[in-house]
Amino acid sequence: MKKLLILLFSILLLSSPSVFADDISDFSIEGISIGDSLLDYMTEDEILEEIEITKDDYSYIEEPNKYGEVYLQKNYQTYDSLSFFVKNTPTSPYITNKNEKYIILSVRGLIEFDEDFDSCILKRDEVVGDLSKIFPNVQQREAFGKHGIDPSGKSIFDSVYFEFDSEETIRLTCADLEETLRIKNNWNDSLSVSIFSKEIVVWLRN
Repeated sequence: MKKLLILLFSILLLSSPSVFADDISDFSIEGISIGDSLLDYMTEDEILEEIEITKDDYSYIEEPNKYGEVYLQKNYQTYDSLSFFVKNTPTSPYITNKNEKYIILSVRGLIEFDEDFDSCILKRDEVVGDLSKIFPNVQQREAFGKHGIDPSGKSIFDSVYFEFDSEETIRLTCADLEETLRIKNNWNDSLSVSIFSKEIVVWLRN
């Protein structure tokens, strides 16, 4: 049974009876895991529409459109929305095997904390504490700085990473976006809990 990586106010609930874990291959957010097909949750037209909307969001990294980000909003138990990275459209030169179409390479759950960065940090640190018990041997790293999505340099992020030997990563980030940018793009200050495959970790690093 897949372990559920879900944030419930002050506790992290897992469906596995085991307290400790060594990798993230069986974890899911709202029941969705790396390796699932996004077509099980959305139509192809919906996926392509989302990829078009978010196509400029990662213009600050190399090969910004190698992968597409897709948002999905439903009445989730814990999160306000989810997002996923998939390989880009079927016409992309990066797609070599049509069976790989829309395979989920990352899962991210977002909880909105507009103009409440301190509360976001408190909640994130609670989850970090729970994950530290589940992954006691996994290296942790912190990062803080200006958010690459904002050319003005006024938006910031504060992240904690759980970095596995496989290079898969769990990232917990609080983002505090500059107000004008946030409103213009209909974005939110948020806590994001992300599960990244090695493939996406390498792409985001460049």
